[in-house]
Amino acid sequence: MKNIAGLMKQAQQMQSKMAEMQAKMEALEVDGESGAGLVRITLNGKGELRKIKLDPKVVDPADTEMLEDLILAAHRDAKTKVEATSAAEMQKVTGGLQLPAGMKLPF
Repeated sequence: MKNIAGLMKQAQQMQSKMAEMQAKMEALEVDGESGAGLVRITLNGKGELRKIKLDPKVVDPADTEMLEDLILAAHRDAKTKVEATSAAEMQKVTGGLQLPAGMKLPF
């Protein structure tokens, strides 16, 4: 029975660490950019859009397609950074424990 009690204690500790990580990721802000910084996107650690900053030089009514592409590229950049940060934080919480394929925590 000592094994089960130890396992339960470890599970509770991991649950606590996961809650801390989720709060940390929600408070985290990550910037992505494109066009050499002409377009900047800020996402929180959960991937929610927080801010868009456009340099006036990139706003051309005759070429909205370029601006749309730059916004998408900046979002992709920020999202990649969020995912990398999330994976690194998850490694800290799980102690390197590999989760089954397709299982994404905490979201």
